[in-house]
Amino acid sequence: LTHKNSHKLKVKEWKKAFNANWHQKWAEIPILIPDKTNFRVTAIKRDKGHYIMINGLVHQENITILNIYAANTGAPKFIKKLLIDLRNEIDSNTIIVGDFNTPLTALDRPSRQNVNKETMDLNYTLEQIDLTDIYKTFHPTTTEYKFYSIAHGTFSKIDHMIGHKMNLNFIY
Repeated sequence: LTHKNSHKLKVKEWKKAFNANWHQKWAEIPILIPDKTNFRVTAIKRDKGHYIMINGLVHQENITILNIYAANTGAPKFIKKLLIDLRNEIDSNTIIVGDFNTPLTALDRPSRQNVNKETMDLNYTLEQIDLTDIYKTFHPTTTEYKFYSIAHGTFSKIDHMIGHKMNLNFIY
């Protein structure tokens, strides 16, 4: 989503469009909330093109949405550090989405190669905060690859939706 395109969304029933951008020419990190959703924003936290976190209320229930973009270099370490820095703001009503630029499990790669140490550390951090990959929880053996690397000639899954283990029964 670029800065120019965000205006087009506001015209088409997406007036609640929030983003964190670092440079106007770069893509933005958006969170789009349909106008039909009764969502009232209570706080917004942004970082220069890396994440946006919105706290709000939907039908008097607190919800936090965190959208993360991790550059493809050092992604697991960056996400781990971000989660540790934000751990006091992440609770059972938090949903984390984004382009993690890293497969979290061997199933997220077609070659089933082992997960590296940095990704294992990230997974341990997710476990310590009681967070889990929502899609993998409900589809543990399904593989859906969204990203194709021309350089390596492989597909992988690098976009993720992470949620608190305690609220999984409300999601599905």
